[in-house]
Amino acid sequence: MGRVTERRKVIRIRDGSVSSRPDTLVAEEPLEIRLNGKPLAITMRTPGDDFALAAGFLVSEGVLAAASDLLNIVYCAGATVDGSNTYNVVDVKTAPGVTIPDITLERNVYTTSSCGLCGKASLDAVRTTARWPIADTPPVRVAPELLAGLPDRLRAAQRVFDRTGGLHAAALFTEEGELLDIREDVGRHNAVDKLVGRALQNGDLPLSRTILLVSGRASFELAQKAVMAGIPVLAAVSAPSSLAVDLAAETGLTLVGFLRGSSMNVYAGEDRIALRAATAQG
Repeated sequence: MGRVTERRKVIRIRDGSVSSRPDTLVAEEPLEIRLNGKPLAITMRTPGDDFALAAGFLVSEGVLAAASDLLNIVYCAGATVDGSNTYNVVDVKTAPGVTIPDITLERNVYTTSSCGLCGKASLDAVRTTARWPIADTPPVRVAPELLAGLPDRLRAAQRVFDRTGGLHAAALFTEEGELLDIREDVGRHNAVDKLVGRALQNGDLPLSRTILLVSGRASFELAQKAVMAGIPVLAAVSAPSSLAVDLAAETGLTLVGFLRGSSMNVYAGEDRIALRAATAQG
């Protein structure tokens, strides 16, 4: 759709000199997600991969688990008063027989690029039941050296970031370090939804032998999205939240934070990290 970036005039000040020039900015627009015709959520996102974003969001909400659960996704025509299509409203239609959890029908969710899902009544409302318990998946062992090399590979694949400097990214790697997919968005949670949604559409769920790497911090919501997609390892270049660590410990998710160079902190699920020596106590 050509709206991933936009141009704006900027006054540039460098070493005392002032000039005027156009600058490339990442686009941010609202996307309303409807479920079987009923408004469900609004997210601020970078346009592109909207259908995958909606599908991934519904995986994390416990609505979709397989491509067969999805009948279709369409942009809603006449999304404005004058009947024009803004391509900012999508309707997800589930296949006959798909059970819709009550949580998706009892609330409207407003999602922002900074906070993820907001307005949840309680923490219990977020902790949806995982379809594929991570603790029951085949064992995955990842060397610290492999993890250490992933952030540079993520950064090298961020094509839009190079032009704007304003996008988060999420990437899926195999346990051997092969890059499977990468998505960028103004919201880190949207980038993950786009990855998971693509996997759902391709029939690849659960992602039980993959590593999810995110470019920022690891929030509770990102940990939840990993768990709901069956991803056993979540790594972030920044810090996790306390609730993300709690959820990882509950579900068996391996959670790695502050992944920078050869340094990293393992907050949960350390059994999947192939350590060469015993860790120090204290």
